[in-house]
Amino acid sequence: MEIAYTFKTDTGQIRTHNEDNGGVFVNDTGVLALVADGMGGHLAGDVASLMTKDFFQSAWQNSPLLTSVNETEDWLKEQVEAINQKLYRHSEDNKECHGMGTTIVAAICTKEFVTIGHIGDSRIYIKNEFGFSAKTNDHSLVQELVRSGQITEEEAENHPRRNVVLRALGTEKEISADVRSMFIEGDELILLCSDGLTDKVNTTDIIKIIDEKMSLEQKANALVDLANERGGEDNITVALVEYPLNKEEESGR
Repeated sequence: MEIAYTFKTDTGQIRTHNEDNGGVFVNDTGVLALVADGMGGHLAGDVASLMTKDFFQSAWQNSPLLTSVNETEDWLKEQVEAINQKLYRHSEDNKECHGMGTTIVAAICTKEFVTIGHIGDSRIYIKNEFGFSAKTNDHSLVQELVRSGQITEEEAENHPRRNVVLRALGTEKEISADVRSMFIEGDELILLCSDGLTDKVNTTDIIKIIDEKMSLEQKANALVDLANERGGEDNITVALVEYPLNKEEESGR
């Protein structure tokens, strides 16, 4: 099973620098896709997201072969805890970086399963035969208000404090990511993105674009372009990972 992937990040229309980072990295276990949306301090958001990307890229290159869901989930949790400590210490030791942090979404894509983890309001979606659905719940103020029934999902989309994040990597001494795994049947598309995309492009429009008959790179470009057309006030980052249709399913159709 050949897993395809692409990654794109863009500064947007308003900001002068890009505090988002991430990438897609490959080893014998499979593909690691990562998106990090940095925040805090003068340019310190850049530092937090870049440190996170560099850390995971190196960790994935040096990772042992992960063959089970438990091994993979444990590996991801351990790396999140390690980079959190590293970011927190850097923030404490460098006053220009005080208060820096970053969201993180990561997807470890093997031939049998996907393990995902997140902190903050960057998201992971999966499209398969059952439809298109979010696989993460934002660690944000508005998501808490939705959960407690104080506002609706629709009200959350335009809430003035929708970008207030309640949990971020590097802002506390100890933190844990929400980690879960799903088995893969084939013919699945995984989208990781920062809120620069989802604040501007709704689910309906995301589905329209990823359903188009074009390459993964073209789909990523189209998503970023649409967010920019609609204002592009924030940095926009997208990673796409695609599993092909199973050969057995294909021959049975």
